[in-house]
Formats: sequence, structure tokens, C-alpha cells
Amino acid sequence: MLDCAIIGGGPAGLTAGLYTTRGGLDNVTMFEKGMPGGQITMSSEIENYPGVTGHITGMDLMIPWPEQCQRFGLKHEMSEVTRVARGEDGIFIIQKSDGTSDEAKSVIVCTGSAPKRAGFVGEDTFFGRGVSTCATCDGFFYKNKEVAVIGGGDTALEEALYLAKICTKVYLIHRRDSFRSAPNTIARVKGTPNIELVLNAVPEEVFGGAMGVDGIRVKLQDGSLRQIDVPGIFVFVGNNVNNQVLIQEDGSFLCDMTPWGEVKVDLSMKTSVPGLFAAGDMRESAPKQVVCAAGDGAVAALQAIAFVDGHH
Repeated sequence: MLDCAIIGGGPAGLTAGLYTTRGGLDNVTMFEKGMPGGQITMSSEIENYPGVTGHITGMDLMIPWPEQCQRFGLKHEMSEVTRVARGEDGIFIIQKSDGTSDEAKSVIVCTGSAPKRAGFVGEDTFFGRGVSTCATCDGFFYKNKEVAVIGGGDTALEEALYLAKICTKVYLIHRRDSFRSAPNTIARVKGTPNIELVLNAVPEEVFGGAMGVDGIRVKLQDGSLRQIDVPGIFVFVGNNVNNQVLIQEDGSFLCDMTPWGEVKVDLSMKTSVPGLFAAGDMRESAPKQVVCAAGDGAVAALQAIAFVDGHH
């Protein structure tokens, strides 16, 4: 039986793995079906992680983390967890997609969140053929071309700034006339000559052909349509919480959730179920920053150690 099962291998999961193993739990497995590192590995530049100076990508930041954790005994199992359930004896059952399961005394869920789709016509049709949610992954394909960015939060503005370095022009399309982003980021966007703000505009339709995207039509405040001819559309309109592992056979959640599908936790990352903790982007009020996710993972790990020690 595992002392602790960690579901997810982003910054929260990896830090939880480091702290649980170094803190004395002997049998800890992190379940992550892909490569550890999380969403941040897609980020083009990290300039707000403490102690990191100079140009560093999200991938660069995350590469040493798994090795550091494994040095203290963290096991990484490349399995997809389908459900976390809890027996009447309080032991957790980790059900996996291959039909097997593991038992654990405590669980830290760090499955993060995934980018939302904006919902305009053609978005799914052209996804991966001109519509993207990752400027770092796909921006290079549009070097010296024009692109459009949809969204008004931190991510949208940061990615617009990144694309402005590669592309000749970036159209930043936002449904409001103001941005919900850091003032410094907004100032940088407004001061970047090749970013054109297309405000009070709602994406209606992406159009194109066999070769991919040709452009996007947006509805303006006066009801008229504007056509913007670009081969690349980048969508940053928020995230969906990856909470599927907490859904039980009867459709209910294992623990208390917010109306938006985030896990309710206290300051100790404790959920409403003893021994179950949640950390990172899937928990309520998550700031969605690497440093915060890592902090969550450490807090959850310390609490998991105390929980397991108290139930010997």
C-alpha cells in the first residue's frame, strides 16, 4: 500500500513528491501519464520565478525537477488515473485506465487545468491547422507573418507580446474595452507598435481551406463584421479544471467542489475528505502561477505526512 499517491506531475505534483519523500514517507508514487512538468513547459519565458534571472523557458525551468524528486525515492508511474475512490475503511483506491488499481493511505490531487475553447465557428475544425492555444509551441510557424490573439487576461497579453517578437503584426481581439491583466503587462502591450488592439469584438468565425486558416471574422460593437486575414489564431480564454478523477460512479464528486468545478480546500490544502488534498491550478482561487503551485504542493505534502503519521 502506498503512503501517498500523487495524481499529476506538474509543479504542484513534483513538489509534493519531493516533500513527501524527503519528509519520511517511504512509499510514494506520482501518477502522470505523460512527461512531468505540466502546462508551464509550454511557456516561452519565465521572468517571475524567484531566483531565476535571465532568459529561461518553462521547459528549462522544469527539466531538473523530476530528477531531484527521484533522488529522494519518488516513483513515477506513467499511468492514467481514471478515478480516486475511498473505501469504508478510509483507504483510497487509485483506479487506472488499464483496469488495475492501487491502494493509498493519503492522496494529493494535482491534475491542473486545460485551456478553454472560445466557441466560435471553425475553432475545432481548424484546431492544430492554424488555431492554437500555445504560442511557444506554434508561434515559430508564423515568423514574419500576421496572427490574431483572442483573450484579455494575463496569458493572452503575455502571449501577444511573445508573438509580437516573431510576427510582423499581432491583432489582439478582446470582447471588452479593458483588460483583466497586470498593469505592467497592459502598458507593455499598448507600447508595442506591432500589436493592434481590436476591442469590443467577439470572434464569430475562423475560415480557411485545405491548407489551414485564412482569417477570422469578428463582430464589432455596432453589429458590423470585420474580417482579419491571418494564417494563425491563438486562443487564450481561460481554463477547464481537470477534475475527472474525483467523479465517483454515481456522478457525485469525492469531495466538496465550487460551482466552477474547482476543489474546495483550506489553507492547508485539505479537502472535505480526511487524507485527501488538492494543490495547484485545480484548487479554488488558484493564482495559476508556478511558484504558487509549488507552494501548494509543499503544504499538501507536509499535511499528508502528518496525516499518515497520525494513522499508523
